[in-house]
Amino acid sequence: MKELRLEASLENVVKVQEFVNSVLRDYELSAKTEYEINIVVEEIFANIAQYAYAPGRGEVIVECEVEFEKTPIVSICFMDWGKVFNPLGKKGVDVTLSAEERQIGGLGIFMVKKMMDEVSYRYEEHKNIFTVRKNI
Repeated sequence: MKELRLEASLENVVKVQEFVNSVLRDYELSAKTEYEINIVVEEIFANIAQYAYAPGRGEVIVECEVEFEKTPIVSICFMDWGKVFNPLGKKGVDVTLSAEERQIGGLGIFMVKKMMDEVSYRYEEHKNIFTVRKNI
């Protein structure tokens, strides 16, 4: 498992994407899979950067590894010590409504759930731990 520890700031989104891409460099990912992973990493890290420590600052640890079961699976784990927040506990967004009719928020986690094969959240040892997994 490889690990990156950095400040939770929007300026670091690209660093996190580059880190994840470096772990996956040796695997032949489809363009669609690579795109989905990058979107998910951006969405999750940006939300942590904007909300976890607001109005202050804090750190995030991102762990990434490829596990082998029947097929390779990438596992990306985001850990922060910010406000306790389970994004999976929110009511899902109603995508049948027009953009004007929808409540603000929830679309990002909706996309994450659609693009990944597994999504989980837990809170332990004063940390939010959000993990996504995708068959590659």
